[in-house]
Amino acid sequence: MIMKTDLYPSAIEAIGNTPLVDLARITRNMDGRILAKLEYFNPGFSKKDRIARQIVADAEASGELAAGQTVVELTSGNTGTGLAIVCGIKGYPFVAVMSKGNSVERARMMSALGAEVVLVDQLSTSVPGQVSGGDLELVEHETRKIVKERHAFRADQFQLKSNFRAHYLNTGPEIIRQSGGQIDAFCDFAGTGGSFAGCTAVFKEHNPAIKCFIVEPEGAAILAGEEGIFAGFSSGANVTAAIELLKTSLKGKTAVVLICDSGLTYLSTELWE
Repeated sequence: MIMKTDLYPSAIEAIGNTPLVDLARITRNMDGRILAKLEYFNPGFSKKDRIARQIVADAEASGELAAGQTVVELTSGNTGTGLAIVCGIKGYPFVAVMSKGNSVERARMMSALGAEVVLVDQLSTSVPGQVSGGDLELVEHETRKIVKERHAFRADQFQLKSNFRAHYLNTGPEIIRQSGGQIDAFCDFAGTGGSFAGCTAVFKEHNPAIKCFIVEPEGAAILAGEEGIFAGFSSGANVTAAIELLKTSLKGKTAVVLICDSGLTYLSTELWE
């Protein structure tokens, strides 16, 4: 596990060891606790910094990534931001391929961090600002094209084991340490699945009785006035799932959730309208 010190040689070393916060105000009238891991304390403001660091480190160790080689990945913004930070520090050109349906803040952030951002048009039938499955297929096609043309390394967050390893080696053990191992449940948003799989593996090794739940929201209502944590859709879904569990099958228990990213990259979306 990477341990933080007082002085870091780069922002890469600042990734991880994020705070674990007791959401005591949300649960004040409930029987149970929710502990929230604030992943927006990472340099790129999301948990995806962890997998960016792990993907590059693992590829360097295996020889798949050569010095100065271009790195390419499709992204909705968070993984791309993490890769822009890691690749910029380590000297790898990075190309982020993203649908125009994603929020403009994300593209601007990656560009500001030195990434080359390739924006892919949405399908004519898609709703502006909402990325469809068809839109993602177009982004995947463009990503593969760029990888081939530039002889690049594909930092494939959906396929590479580094996604799992980042959370198995770091996020999960951090939560065990910070909570004193006193957790009963874990709720995590169903994205690429890396944080859920990695943390769950650690938790089950620590205590097989810990219950782990994948979260997929119908919507993402704002818990206005309930807690001073500025986060996005997936984080809200995780907290909502934990609340429902404490009201039902997990009364009196402690649930852990990941606050996956910051609300800053959603300011232009319908979440804040």
